[in-house]
Amino acid sequence: MTASTAGIPARPGGIPDPLTGGRARRRGGGYAPDVGNDRTVAQVLLERSSRTYAEEAGIRLSDRPGPLYQLLVLATLLSTRIRACVAVDAARELFAAGYRTPQAMEAASWQQRVDALGRGHYRRYDERTATMLGTGARLCLDRWHGDLRRLHREARSDPAGLRRRLTEFPGIGPTGADIYLREAQTVWSDLRPYADRRALAGAKRLGLPGSPDGLAGLVDEPDFGRLASALVRVALGEESAGEVTRAAR
Repeated sequence: MTASTAGIPARPGGIPDPLTGGRARRRGGGYAPDVGNDRTVAQVLLERSSRTYAEEAGIRLSDRPGPLYQLLVLATLLSTRIRACVAVDAARELFAAGYRTPQAMEAASWQQRVDALGRGHYRRYDERTATMLGTGARLCLDRWHGDLRRLHREARSDPAGLRRRLTEFPGIGPTGADIYLREAQTVWSDLRPYADRRALAGAKRLGLPGSPDGLAGLVDEPDFGRLASALVRVALGEESAGEVTRAAR
């Protein structure tokens, strides 16, 4: 996406932009307005979108079996073609119903899972997703003894190995694996900096560096997971790139 498609007119380097009052700079083959240094843009974005999707779903993420499984549920829900806010609401309903562990998810009936998803307005894919959640819970118990820390250890911190193992779960494809790892890096520090395609797309809209290492230099290391989630919100249109860049002037 170029600067112009992000709602910011592109200008050749050195030519003042009449809308921003600044000068354009080239990055990654496109142009981005000079709205202050990249650290300022990143800080403004974090101030405006401070919560990860896991936090929004009520997951107190830590390196423990329960929260790591809850994150898997959330990643499954976010993987379908449905609004992120609906997926988050559906996750909250599942957790409120007590399905916070693979044991509880599997013990719930298919209809109970469908009903919980419906209360979160996750209706388009509710029946199929209810089946996948039950099957995935069984796989988590059989393959990983209900503890996804085992998956992390077995992959030896290799992102490709982690993605491959995560995509064994029904409903988790490459996008779902990226969602999981992007959120999990807040507690699996060996993954940082992890930025998937959506996060990098958000960075491009803001004129920020186009690589995980480049983005990592903009925030304190523990905050990178929050930055990655916030960049996804920009890519999805949940957060306005134009408003962020204007606030960073």
